[in-house]
Amino acid sequence: MKNILLNYFLFSLLLGTFIYVSSLLNIQLPKIIQFYLNDFLIIPIVLYICLQVLKCTKNNQNYKIPLAIILYLCFLYSMLFEFIFPNYLARYTKDYVDILLYFAGGILFYQLQKIDQ
Repeated sequence: MKNILLNYFLFSLLLGTFIYVSSLLNIQLPKIIQFYLNDFLIIPIVLYICLQVLKCTKNNQNYKIPLAIILYLCFLYSMLFEFIFPNYLARYTKDYVDILLYFAGGILFYQLQKIDQ
């Protein structure tokens, strides 16, 4: 099961980029994909990049991000994108489903990280 995190990262990055570019080009996707899938994908993408940086800086290729840090990052994303940014930036809207998706993505990353040895 080696490299499951890398494969998931690349798949998520490509899928998320496709969804973003589709919206820029006004290509209609199902609403659940257009409005929610990237919220599910973003936390594992960010955490994978953080994990690679931490592995290099700590000089420990077996380093794993602790669950508490993953949950903290999910909490920060929830606060920023669902409570703070919507008050100041018109681009962002408050949607409580997104909070569940951030945490679901974080838990998925944690599980994939445990089996990717």
